[in-house]
Amino acid sequence: MKTLEEIGQSAKKAAVYLNKMTTNEKNRVLLLVAEELEKQAATILEENQKDVEKAKENQMSLALIDRLSLDEGKIKGISEGIRQVVALEDPIGEVLSIKVRPNGLRIGQKRVPLGVIGIIFESRPNVTADAFSLCFKTGNAVILRGGSDAIYSNLAITNVIRAALKKENVPEGAVTLLEDTSRETATKLMKLNEYVDVLIPRGGKGLIQSVVNNATVPVIETGTGNCHVYVDSYADLAMATKVIVNAKTQRLGTCNTCESLVVHKQVAKEFIPMITEALTQKNVEIRGDEYARSIDQRIVPATEEDYKTEYLDAIISLKTVDSIEEAIAHINENNTKHSEAIITSNYENSEKFLNEIDAAAVYVNASTRFTDGFEFGFGAEIGISTQKLHARGPMGLLALTTTKYIIYGDGQIRN
Repeated sequence: MKTLEEIGQSAKKAAVYLNKMTTNEKNRVLLLVAEELEKQAATILEENQKDVEKAKENQMSLALIDRLSLDEGKIKGISEGIRQVVALEDPIGEVLSIKVRPNGLRIGQKRVPLGVIGIIFESRPNVTADAFSLCFKTGNAVILRGGSDAIYSNLAITNVIRAALKKENVPEGAVTLLEDTSRETATKLMKLNEYVDVLIPRGGKGLIQSVVNNATVPVIETGTGNCHVYVDSYADLAMATKVIVNAKTQRLGTCNTCESLVVHKQVAKEFIPMITEALTQKNVEIRGDEYARSIDQRIVPATEEDYKTEYLDAIISLKTVDSIEEAIAHINENNTKHSEAIITSNYENSEKFLNEIDAAAVYVNASTRFTDGFEFGFGAEIGISTQKLHARGPMGLLALTTTKYIIYGDGQIRN
């Protein structure tokens, strides 16, 4: 087994090779990978079942098992995501602008790969293929460190990808999965500055904070999702119910799932029984404040910690407010800067919410579940950044590039 330094060296060499590939060459390889993943679906599912059985033995929550589980439909979805990446315009080599200086120098900016990207992630086997396709299209080599809970699935997918690379004579160092899932290896990867240009963590709060606190390699922070839906005094309550049920229950274990409700008191007496009934039918527990509980006794008491919690479970918090200003203040104080939504028919309130909420994605009259690279038209996604430097929101191809200045002269010297 290669050492981490040897893996880093291999990735660095592969990145040099990838940087020279044309768009057509990269697309041909990606189409082959998509095809091979579908051909090898039975093998991948067999290995995935090992992970699922282990997760059940370890009493992992149903939401996390859902994240982990693959089926033929999901594998087809992974392949379709890769084909969508193929269809996207290749940003590498794009010249953003050329300006002519008074001395005749022509100075421009050109998009280039980041180089070697390290991705530390949990539970989701689809990240293996998604991360590879986006990194490969942008000429980046990638070192993947998945969790032990998905090791069989991740290995199966990586082996299919590497076999396809070999057929096209592309260095296998273009994608490497670390088979050692120990914390020590992850920590070493975080400090592999000589070979890794950027780290991207994908997972729970603990993983992300560990990477942010321990890495010496630059980090693009992807965030947890304490996402809110605010039901305004001008809300269509039937719409609000439909959107909230979708945002909370379509998938419990995703970072764009709604975890918190905020309801204006002017509509609370009518709306809270409606949403409580709808969510109770989906077996969702509601934890609310005193006013909410006075309206519907099925709601259990909420603590201050509940309003800050990403449950990834069939639980949601509920806060009642007297104004949109109070709603915005509550959300900004307790959110994770991911995705927030308002349900309203009032234009001024919708604009106020869009302008004043601090989050990567802000919605009017729509489910937070749309914060996703596939839904935003990026094909697959590398993650959802909740920080403000370099990238924010769903990270597609552009987020995996940087720029360099290119300068054309005809003999100019500086006086």
